[in-house]
Amino acid sequence: MQNFCKYLLVSPAVCCAMLFVSTAAFAGETSATSEINQPQVLASPDTNTHITGQVTSVSQFSDVQPTDWAFQALQSLVERYGCIAGYPNSTYRGNRALTRYEFAAGLNACLDRVNELIATATSDLVNKQDLATLQKLQADFSAELATLRGRVDAVEAKTAELEANQFSTTTKLNGEVVIAIASVVSGNTVNGQEVNQNAVLADRVRLNLDTSFTGKDLLRTRLQATNLDPFSQTATFTPEGDFRFAGGNNSNGVVIDALLYQFPLGNKTGVTLEANAGAIDDFTNTVNPYLDGDGGSGALSQFGTRNPIYYLVNGTGIGIKHEFSDKLELSLGYLANDAANPQLGSGLFNGAYGAMAQLTVKPSNQITLGLTYLNAYKNTFFANGSGGSNNANDILENASSNSYGIEASFQPSSKFVIGGWAGLTKARVLSVTPGDADIWNYAVTLAFPDLGKTGNIAGIIVGMEPKVTSVSGSLSNAGINKDPDTSYHIEGFYQYKLSDNISITPGVIWLTAPDHNNQNDDIVIGTVRTTFTF
Repeated sequence: MQNFCKYLLVSPAVCCAMLFVSTAAFAGETSATSEINQPQVLASPDTNTHITGQVTSVSQFSDVQPTDWAFQALQSLVERYGCIAGYPNSTYRGNRALTRYEFAAGLNACLDRVNELIATATSDLVNKQDLATLQKLQADFSAELATLRGRVDAVEAKTAELEANQFSTTTKLNGEVVIAIASVVSGNTVNGQEVNQNAVLADRVRLNLDTSFTGKDLLRTRLQATNLDPFSQTATFTPEGDFRFAGGNNSNGVVIDALLYQFPLGNKTGVTLEANAGAIDDFTNTVNPYLDGDGGSGALSQFGTRNPIYYLVNGTGIGIKHEFSDKLELSLGYLANDAANPQLGSGLFNGAYGAMAQLTVKPSNQITLGLTYLNAYKNTFFANGSGGSNNANDILENASSNSYGIEASFQPSSKFVIGGWAGLTKARVLSVTPGDADIWNYAVTLAFPDLGKTGNIAGIIVGMEPKVTSVSGSLSNAGINKDPDTSYHIEGFYQYKLSDNISITPGVIWLTAPDHNNQNDDIVIGTVRTTFTF
């Protein structure tokens, strides 16, 4: 790098001139009579060796002319040892005089090249007469060589100081902007009222500041702004069918949505420290390729993005992923929902939390299986926070739960993936109206990568959102009942890639017997999602 910087101090014209000048080369080359092994020979040449063809000393001139001995001597060295390159197009732009500093830069390149040949035991390529020529040139231009080296050293010192004091050499900004137009196309609310079919235009903006201190770690600070309320709160009044990119409407106020630090622990273990808004997909394979895009790509709905039981684990804590081999990995995690609150019933270990373990098996490149267990305690149990019936979301008392999931994905070709999952949550209410509830969900997914064009994705999700299949104890007295019927979630979308940074995704979500009740009319929700990434 130091030598390279030195060469840059002169114009390309200098290099070209020295390489292509057609004046007579230095004559009288003689072979070395003894092997040269050390580069120090440049400082102590054979004093008995004479330089032929020497004319008036170049020290008498302010510039070095093509007719000067020094110019011709250096040109001969350049041709013999290839120590200077010409212009990129290999053209010669005419005979021209060189300043002494330009000449010194070329001379320094030849000195380095000859020393390199000597150091690599190829000293037989360098004869004594050339060494003597270099010694003479080095003596005549010693002042200019010293000045150039001093300038390069000063530039390198200033560069090092700038690198040491700037904010970060490894912080990158990347972002995602989701703009969606959406509407309930048909159906009634689950209360039997006429549904509000007004179309809405809303957005979700995410800016990630990704910083690495070692090249292997990641500190992510995510800023988010959004203004889309879930339809479950404004139109359908059932958690089924809610968009993944909706929720948390803060009128586009900017908040820190996620703050995490990931680093390796050895060669096979990764650790994720979640300071805010942690999610299970930060350290676990959700086994839903192409569809789990966290709302910005892939599936449109909360349900279609991943197995709903995963949403029970969120907040502040730690996640660990260990790879036993390419075919087997274990994920462990613990996240608390109210870790920053010091009051009783809150905090990192004394409040609501979710803990998980998952074994991910990859018997082949085409097949991935996940076996998931979660234990959670919630002050209010909102059906995995992932949709489902109102019954599954109306447990507003302290509840603990154990959830079990199996996820699978099979990709027989590069353009087709079939997958799915099943999840069971066994919840136990611990408060005034104790009792147990079983909540099931399942889905089958199809993904068609590169359909019609490289980068496009088509997807279909068919399944049952969380449904209360049984209750016991006093839950019925508290209004928590078994869901009477079965609602099916049918979702289809086509994500079209306009460019590397823009995609448009039209899609539809069809809910049969919403809220798991045949008395409710089917609901159809349509949307066009546009995603910008940068």
